[in-house]
Amino acid sequence: MEKIRFEFGETGESVDFFVLEQTKVNGKSYILVTDSMEDDAECLILRDTSKAEEADSVYEIVEDEVELSAVSKVFEELLEDVDIEL
Repeated sequence: MEKIRFEFGETGESVDFFVLEQTKVNGKSYILVTDSMEDDAECLILRDTSKAEEADSVYEIVEDEVELSAVSKVFEELLEDVDIEL
């Protein structure tokens, strides 16, 4: 499982996440991440907002309920043993 570090530009803080899965929906890239490998860990769905020509990816947390619901269903299908609660 890939572990990636996210850095917050404004504060300079960083957080490590484990990438559980990635997918594309309607031309947008999403990743499902967690900060722990425990059974009942919290997870986030992040959308890649960077442009194709940018070297680094820029992610933001998906907060729109319709988008979050649709993408979480895709991740649940990809990861058969995972149940995502919104």
